[in-house]
Amino acid sequence: MISASRAGLTASAIALAAFLSACAEPPPPKIVPPPPPVALAPKLIEQASAYRYYMDRASKITPAFGDGPSIADALKVGVAYEPKQFLQGAIAYGAIVALQDPAFVAGVRQYTTSPEQRQQIAYAIMKDPAYVVGLQGSGSAAGLVVAALGSDGAAFYEAGKNVKQAAYDVQRQSWSKADVAGRDLRLSQAKALSSTPVVGDVAETSRLQQAVAAQTLGVTGTPVNPPFTPLVIRSLSIAALAVLGYANDTNIETLNALMVEPNIASCANLAKLNLYQCLAVSRPHYEDIFCLGQHAMMDTGRCVIKASGQPEPYEYKFVPTVRPDATYTVTPAKKPAKKSAKKQ
Repeated sequence: MISASRAGLTASAIALAAFLSACAEPPPPKIVPPPPPVALAPKLIEQASAYRYYMDRASKITPAFGDGPSIADALKVGVAYEPKQFLQGAIAYGAIVALQDPAFVAGVRQYTTSPEQRQQIAYAIMKDPAYVVGLQGSGSAAGLVVAALGSDGAAFYEAGKNVKQAAYDVQRQSWSKADVAGRDLRLSQAKALSSTPVVGDVAETSRLQQAVAAQTLGVTGTPVNPPFTPLVIRSLSIAALAVLGYANDTNIETLNALMVEPNIASCANLAKLNLYQCLAVSRPHYEDIFCLGQHAMMDTGRCVIKASGQPEPYEYKFVPTVRPDATYTVTPAKKPAKKSAKKQ
């Protein structure tokens, strides 16, 4: 049996241990690092600015041509985009537009509670950009991208239609039927401008930089449901990586790989090829106007519309019909003459 004195000592020891335990400092709370700031690599912002610079200038080409030099000047503006840079600029601009959607940004931010989680989601997007479709807010962000790019493409396409119509209207003026001087040089200049990267406007670059952080672009759109076009998906993926802190210069090679979309690239390259072929055979001034309106503007605008996922414009083609009351004189086909038999 345990003596009373020993039992008392044991109880006292237990009580003392409990007291000391209660007096011990609680463990420090786990520090949760703040989410990284939303940031996009400067190169991507410059590409988006270059896209905006070209679209804003080229969409303002008007059909008010009065002489050959005015057509030549408009051609220089219309052909001045390099297809690869143009595509990457459209995707980068779409990413900035997607970052304008608070629901999408909040949906991605919920995965920034720990560096491990951020890395896991970022790597999943890098491996498969379509992963972003499952993130909260992707539908509303996609709606903004579709509306922004679709509006760009439609405005450019309509401007091209007006220019193309001028190719017919201007033929009433005698100067439009004269041959273009230096046709070979004009074609080589078009090819040179088509391979020269565009530099965006400084003010526009600054505006887009601020839009990545907080400033509004004034873009509106209606939420859309999947499936999204590959270009819209890639814009969303770049935007998500910007929220996760992985769209910086360190990952620029991976970002460039994400900004490759073969279908739209092929569309833009085909528009350029058709433009070169058109200019190669064009002789009078009004034919140059047609090349500008159809291939440099309408074809390119159609590519952007297609990239956004909006319905492509329908081009009416005139098909003559036979009137019911029309009378026709049918001329019988002549019978082939009989060949004379060869003499044996």
